[in-house]
Amino acid sequence: YLAVVIDLYSRAVIGWSMKSSLARELAMDALLMAIWRRRPTSEVVIHSDQGVQYGSDDWRRFCREHGLEVSMSRRGNCWDNSVAESFFSSLKKERVRGRVYSSREEARSDVFDYIEVFYNRQRRHGHLGGLAPMMFEAVNSKQSP
Repeated sequence: YLAVVIDLYSRAVIGWSMKSSLARELAMDALLMAIWRRRPTSEVVIHSDQGVQYGSDDWRRFCREHGLEVSMSRRGNCWDNSVAESFFSSLKKERVRGRVYSSREEARSDVFDYIEVFYNRQRRHGHLGGLAPMMFEAVNSKQSP
């Protein structure tokens, strides 16, 4: 299983986690990576689908303690979470569909390469004017006052 945290502004995957089960730690580890990377100083909205891991007391407490406002998709409405759905579609089409991994570690390594090397740094996005997420962030951080 793979959980991701995506920055809606730049479309960068800023947190991710892979585990052999859909336990709450899967989502919490991805969120922890995102917090560690971005170190937010003001309230941030964290949007998710209605998976059980996002409704747990631990999840809500963790979000509250880190100044994260919880937002959840409507039941059965994939359009509410379209950026994440688009990422998973791209991952499947561009990397994992049809592949057979010999181990979980091989799969994890390939997903790491897709996210950290290709998707965030090289994959161009129409929404970002043809830039990759990290390039978009670099260009737009230089334009900030």
